Amino acid sequence: MQTPTDNETGRTETSAGGELISFEGDAVQEPYEGMLFESEGAARAFYDEYARRVGFVTRVLSSRKSERDGSIISRGLGCRGGSNNQKTRHLQKQKRDRRREGCTAMVLVKREKPGQWIVRKFVRDHNHPLVVQLQKSRPTLDEKDKKIQELTAELRVKKRLTSAYREQLLMFMKDVEDHNEHLSKKVQVVVDNLKDLEAKRQELLQHR
Repeated sequence: MQTPTDNETGRTETSAGGELISFEGDAVQEPYEGMLFESEGAARAFYDEYARRVGFVTRVLSSRKSERDGSIISRGLGCRGGSNNQKTRHLQKQKRDRRREGCTAMVLVKREKPGQWIVRKFVRDHNHPLVVQLQKSRPTLDEKDKKIQELTAELRVKKRLTSAYREQLLMFMKDVEDHNEHLSKKVQVVVDNLKDLEAKRQELLQHR
């Protein structure tokens, strides 16, 4: 169930947390603190898609690795501070200042346990105009174009998830391989001990 909170800005609070923001008629799910993902790749794909629809470009702000195995345990993602669109940059050239380079909009996700990443911090506000604010006059897309865009976005997310799953599978296979090698060494030690005992037994029988 959804409860409207601000009709003028198009923000709607959801029962799960976070907000659905309407940009030119499109509902966009925001990240929110406590939001769960099954992998770091899934969280990054979600934030990339959110950024694309809201109107900014993401960048990696920080990464933290486990001291035990070197795997990523937290990732900070933020706003790059501007658009890659040349026309947009030209229109905003006179309005830029150093604050654009230090935009504080960001999201921080941390690994709670294997297969569970959680949003620990989310900053929504930007200190510069977003791309969507400069596209009020863009032509309305027909249903076919909208479907193509939706499928393209879904494919992009699926590719990110596939890459994340592949990385996890390779790590699992490596663990299995290491475990098998360890067991093989133990079995070989037992076999060698049995051979030594059999040799000693034969030696004792010959001296009887």
